[in-house]
Amino acid sequence: MSALPVYTWRLAPDGYATRRQLRAAGLRPGGQDVAAQLERPRYRRAPLVAYLYRVDLAKPVRPMTPGRWAALEKANRARRICPQCRTDAGYVIPASLGTCVSCAYPEPTASVRSA
Repeated sequence: MSALPVYTWRLAPDGYATRRQLRAAGLRPGGQDVAAQLERPRYRRAPLVAYLYRVDLAKPVRPMTPGRWAALEKANRARRICPQCRTDAGYVIPASLGTCVSCAYPEPTASVRSA
């Protein structure tokens, strides 16, 4: 069992990148194992850890196929449908509410007093 090399924040050598950095460059890890570890020290807490991958072993991101685009569109459409009133809210329903805003906060009906 070999230990990973650990680098301090902002001191990792060239040729290594995090997943986000690879994605921004249009790459993906492509099945390779973690090559190194990056640690950012924090006051009185455990350090933040990021895993680094070798850029030379990274593969290009797979292109979106028409089937994947259709599945993504269908999933996003389902996230806009209110489960209570079954209408398209026009926005993604917040998970904290679980329903559209108009169902979560119905307007109180004004009671009219007759004099």
